[in-house]
Amino acid sequence: MSQWEALKQQDTKYLEQLDDLYQDENFPMAVREYLAHWIETQDWEKAKTNYSLATIHYQNLLDQINIQYSRFIQEKKFVCQHNFKRYRQNMQTVLGKTQPMDSERHQDIEQKITGLRNGVQACEQELKFLEEQQDEFDFKYKTFKFQELNSSSQQVEEEMKVLQNMLNILDNNRKKVIDKFSEFLKEAGELLDTLVKEELADWKRRQQKACIGAPVDVCLDQLENWFTANALCLFQVKRLLKKLEELGIKLTYDKDPFKTQRPDLEKRVVTLLTCLIKSAFVVENQPCMPVQSKMPLVLRTSSQFSVKPRLLVKLPEVGNHLIKVKACIDKNSPNGKGYRKFNILGTYTKAMNMMESKFGGLCADFRHLQLKEQKSGIGGKGSNEASLIVTEELHVISFETELVHQELSFVLETCTLPVVIISNASQLLSGWASVVWYNMLCSDPKNLLFFSSPPLAPWSQLSEALSWQFSSNTKRHLDADQLNMLAEKLFGAQQKYAECCITWAKFSKENLPNQNFSFWLWLQGILELIKKYLEDIWNDGNIIGFLSKRRERSLLKKMPTGTFLLRFSESCKDGGITFSWVEHLPNGEPKIRSVQPYTKNHLINIPLSEILRFYKVMADENVPEHPLLYLYPDIPKDEAFGKYYSDSQAGLQNNKYLRTRLIVVSERPSTDIPAEEMVDECHLEDEYHLEDIEISDLMELLATDPLT
Repeated sequence: MSQWEALKQQDTKYLEQLDDLYQDENFPMAVREYLAHWIETQDWEKAKTNYSLATIHYQNLLDQINIQYSRFIQEKKFVCQHNFKRYRQNMQTVLGKTQPMDSERHQDIEQKITGLRNGVQACEQELKFLEEQQDEFDFKYKTFKFQELNSSSQQVEEEMKVLQNMLNILDNNRKKVIDKFSEFLKEAGELLDTLVKEELADWKRRQQKACIGAPVDVCLDQLENWFTANALCLFQVKRLLKKLEELGIKLTYDKDPFKTQRPDLEKRVVTLLTCLIKSAFVVENQPCMPVQSKMPLVLRTSSQFSVKPRLLVKLPEVGNHLIKVKACIDKNSPNGKGYRKFNILGTYTKAMNMMESKFGGLCADFRHLQLKEQKSGIGGKGSNEASLIVTEELHVISFETELVHQELSFVLETCTLPVVIISNASQLLSGWASVVWYNMLCSDPKNLLFFSSPPLAPWSQLSEALSWQFSSNTKRHLDADQLNMLAEKLFGAQQKYAECCITWAKFSKENLPNQNFSFWLWLQGILELIKKYLEDIWNDGNIIGFLSKRRERSLLKKMPTGTFLLRFSESCKDGGITFSWVEHLPNGEPKIRSVQPYTKNHLINIPLSEILRFYKVMADENVPEHPLLYLYPDIPKDEAFGKYYSDSQAGLQNNKYLRTRLIVVSERPSTDIPAEEMVDECHLEDEYHLEDIEISDLMELLATDPLT
């Protein structure tokens, strides 16, 4: 239980104090509620005296708020989404004095966008002034022409000088306007490069990491604001250049800059707009089956999946027009022999709409698509030329649409990250391994033959991805010690794992030494065991989990008798957990005892907390002892696990039957045997609470069922 949950269970008078504490909206109670686990794992005491650490904590807090905001968007929790957006803005305003590197870069973009807006306004003002000048020249020129016949030659000459001077000024101002537009387009182009080549590319890489569990922000609101602002400025410039064309038609002359330079400016605007609009068409939510939300990009034939493309440009006029998006699969896929082909079933054409009005973007939300494999008379599944098995084949779903705005037509296309298509649930974990490996090491969605020659994975990257598997499914990531144990399992005992690399085959295909399963399947079995049976205990940090027997002995041998720890079995394919404790012989020599691992077959019947609570060892003369006293390093067992215990007295008074309890008992061997060979036996132990049973009831029980 988190500290926050414990606080909420206090008496009313303390809850009132808690309510008063959070009256200040600078740090809202909802943020404390949703980010409780993360907040309670940070070292705030050290941050009070360490400015650099405080800065990092502040930025991480904003990131966590952004991540939670993204979750609300995905879960369509409108009110929470609205509130967290406001919290983020308020906290940035109040605490925005500290500017980490990303914030400084984003602030620079905001300044450039402000500069673009000011530049457009300046161009528009210059154009109005220029139009007034041209109208004045036009009026005087027509007046001169009308009075020319009735004027003396000297008057005509003087008027001509005045008109020529006006025309020179007009020509000079036209050149200045052209220069302003040219400078504006240069700045707009530089900003577009930053948005597309840096910010959008960075978002796409973050999205890849998020797909495989990374706790990163993939909210598109900020990018959408930047793309929209840039697009609005460019469309405004396009309208102003059209106005220049009209002014040029009314008045032109030799070397008129409106005639010689304006067409080039218009081409540049169209080029920039085309690049911007095409780049702004992205896949916001990658393909995912609802039942496997933690494993996106793995799709099963005949099972529904969802995917959502989005246009990061919100133009008021565009939202009122019907924009149809069509989905297709493998538009440019490899044509190797045996490479499977699929059809998309369901509603594969949808209209884009402005989701959630002010807070959302222009999206096409495909929710009920399915894939069906095409029948082929040549080759077979997995028999393509690249020798790829089914779960190594990569396929891409693409989207096409057309946007028409201000006499311009943009043909837009975007595609998903590569997906793995399976036909059987047994292929799920292998498919997920492919998704993790690809998105960890590759950022080219067109590289569909990635697994024909998969690259090695550096441990520095792989260890991070493995930790994400746990943090995305539970509330706890893998720490450095746990990752070191996994590295030792893969590479053997050594000092510098950061320099090690692992092959794709060793990661997911080849069996571990002396086992009939791979490293990946072993790890996923443990994760599944945690999710179903051990999540609370795991989240609270009570399971060390990944620990070699050598390291286990090193930790326990110096501890008092009865100190125990929990670790995962290295020999169970579907996940197993065991506990080991230390005993000391009369001569002081430590002995490490371990039990046979508990698997889902055990834990489905009795929770691990109950096993630990009642676990006994049969000592001399068959006297049972409780050997588990302290959770490593020194936490009393009941203090560590008491909150998980079931209420043993519930319902006893109205129950005439003597209740039974499933407990676990081990027999201490008469001679020392290897710890891993020490076996558990399960028994039903009758439990009597005479003080809670009426004597008459007891006599009745004994008379009818003497003692079973």
